[in-house]
Amino acid sequence: MKRNIIYVVVLAIVAAVFLIPGLKDTLKEQFLPVATIENAVHIAPEDYDVDLKGINVPSTNLKNFKDKIVFLNFWGTWCPPCIKEWPSIQNLYDSKKDKIDFVLIAMKDEEEKVRNFLKENNYNVPVYIAQSPISEKILPKAFPTTFLLDKEGRILLKEDAYKDWNSESSLQFINTIVK
Repeated sequence: MKRNIIYVVVLAIVAAVFLIPGLKDTLKEQFLPVATIENAVHIAPEDYDVDLKGINVPSTNLKNFKDKIVFLNFWGTWCPPCIKEWPSIQNLYDSKKDKIDFVLIAMKDEEEKVRNFLKENNYNVPVYIAQSPISEKILPKAFPTTFLLDKEGRILLKEDAYKDWNSESSLQFINTIVK
């Protein structure tokens, strides 16, 4: 009898996870950060060697962000989901720029279009255009693609779609990293 009750409860929980919108993501975000950090893929030092032409900041090399927490985003002015997530990235930058380095790399884009986009929208998140090849380990296959890297070069988060970076779950995850 007890065993049947346990099976019914477990089945109900599993069903709820798949049937209640957002519950699966909430549970995943609550219970996966520690596991994600422990099992994260590392970016090798040579993967950081990408020359970056600054659009609204000085030019640099991605290796200058090694040993730092980095919000690394690949986007384009031609990409509707990229444009859609920009306001949340700007808000995240405004609230976390003292704890996280932001590197947004415009891909398959013209410098003038990028400059105009930033100016028209009053965005000041650091934007670059890559001037040398990007490692296959971080080269995006879809846009936008965002990596959250820790100081050891571990990929703590890879998001290859639009994301609201100001959602409660996103901010909770980021706050666990920047403590």
